[in-house]
Amino acid sequence: MVLCLITASSIFYLQPGRSRYLQKCMRIQNCGRYLMKHVDITRQKIIPSARVDTVGLEVFVVSDLHTEYEENMAWLKGLPKKGKKKEVLLVAGDVAETYEKFVLTMSLLKASFEHVFFVPGNHDLWLRREKENYIDSLQKLDKMLDACHRLGVETNPSVIDGLAIIPLFSWYHESFDREKDIPGIHIPSLELACKDFRACKWPDGLTNGDNSLATHFDAMNDKNQDTVQEMLASCNQIISFSHFIPRVELCPEKRMLFYPNLPKMIGSDFLEARIRYIHGDRGSTNACHIFGHTHFCWDILLDGIRYVQAPLAYPRERKRRMNGGEDWLPFCIYSNGELTENMSPCYWSDYYASNPRTPDVTELAPWVARFYRKL
Repeated sequence: MVLCLITASSIFYLQPGRSRYLQKCMRIQNCGRYLMKHVDITRQKIIPSARVDTVGLEVFVVSDLHTEYEENMAWLKGLPKKGKKKEVLLVAGDVAETYEKFVLTMSLLKASFEHVFFVPGNHDLWLRREKENYIDSLQKLDKMLDACHRLGVETNPSVIDGLAIIPLFSWYHESFDREKDIPGIHIPSLELACKDFRACKWPDGLTNGDNSLATHFDAMNDKNQDTVQEMLASCNQIISFSHFIPRVELCPEKRMLFYPNLPKMIGSDFLEARIRYIHGDRGSTNACHIFGHTHFCWDILLDGIRYVQAPLAYPRERKRRMNGGEDWLPFCIYSNGELTENMSPCYWSDYYASNPRTPDVTELAPWVARFYRKL
C-alpha cells in the first residue's frame, strides 16, 4: 500500500462537482508517484503464508473482498478447492454489495475451506442496487444470515479443535473519534463523504448520526453471551473478529489521511469493550482480534492483544501497493496449535510499532496538505 492513502470502504467517490479538493485527493496514481518521489522507503511484498505445509487446524483471514469487481471475483475463483487438511476462513466483512454476489462468493469460499465464518460490513448492507427488494438494510442482513445458515457459513461463536472463534457484530459511531480535529481547512461533511448515508436505509430510531446503530449491532452479540462464557472457561486460544475497528490506534493519525475525518466513521468503543471482555484487560499471548474496513494491512500488539487486518480491497488499491497484492491472501493466522508470525511488512503498523502516536500535532502531512486550501 502506498504510505498514506486512506481508502476506508465506507467513503469517497463524491458526485462530480461536489468537492473539487477531495476529488483531487482521489487521483491516487499521481499521489503514489508523489510519495515515491519524496519518501525514500522501500517495501517488500508480504511473505506468503497461505497453504503452508502444516499438521492440524489452520485458520486463514481476509476482509473486504468486494467481489462486485471482476478482478476480485477472478481471484476468488482461483482459490484452491478444499483438500484433506482442516482449514478455517474468517471473513471480516464487505463481501459484496448485492445479495446475489454475496451468495455466490460465500458458496465459492465454502468450496475452498471446510469452515467459513462471516461478520457483515457496511457494503454488505448497501441497498442502492436493489432497493426494491428490501424494506431496509436490517431486512437484507436477515436474508444474508439466512443464506449463511443454508450454506453452512458460521455467524455465531464456535469451537474447532479446541480453538474458540468468536464473530462480533458491530457498526461505527462518530464519538469513537476523540482525537483533535485538523483546524483551518475545509473538510467535506461525513454525509457528503460517506456513501453509507445514502446507500443504507434504517428503520425509525436508527441513524448514522448518533450511537444508535453501534449499540444496535453490539446488542446482536448478547444472544451468544452464555456460549462465550463457556468458551472463556474451556479454551486457551481465542480468535475474535469484526468488520469495524475497535481502537483508534489502528488507523493512521488524521494529519496523515486524505480525508482527515475518517476516524469518525470506522470504529466502535462498544466493540473494544466486547474484545476486552473476551481477551481480558491485559490480553495474553494467545489473544488475537481480526478486523477490516479501512483497507490497510495491519498487524500489531496493543495492550496484550494482537490486531490484524488482511484486506483484499479494490483492484486499483492492489495495483499501487508497496507491500504486495492478492498473492499473499488469505493470510494464515493460526497453525500448528498457535498464532503464526506477523505479516511483514505492514507499513502503518510497522510505523507505529517504532514511532509514538502524536494526535495533538494537527499540521497536515505534506502529501495531504497539497490538496487542501487554508480557510
